[in-house]
Amino acid sequence: QVQLVESGGGLVQPGGSLRLSCAASGTISTIYAMAWYRQAPGKQRELVASITSGGSTNYADSVKGRFTIYRDNAKNTVYLQMNSLKPKDTAVYYCNADVLGSLMKYDLWGQGTQVTVSS
Repeated sequence: QVQLVESGGGLVQPGGSLRLSCAASGTISTIYAMAWYRQAPGKQRELVASITSGGSTNYADSVKGRFTIYRDNAKNTVYLQMNSLKPKDTAVYYCNADVLGSLMKYDLWGQGTQVTVSS
């Protein structure tokens, strides 16, 4: 079974930093695009950042210059380095990946990790 497991959320003060990790496990042939989304209470899920298998990145305007997405293909892992965090960054963060397993392609989601920015 192919799955994504996230880690790294928590409580941080405004201006602080956190790094989220998302590791894919199972029988994996190829991982295509990977991305981070977030959903704040009462709001729709939104794309935060994405990265292709070749390393091209895309960011939401609200996080440009503060967040960095990168991946370690050898570890089947994507990271989100979040700096200069603001209270409005508070949300549940979800990892997403397009994964080719042994027989089929999956559009996978992680379980979500809470990020709270508060003093």
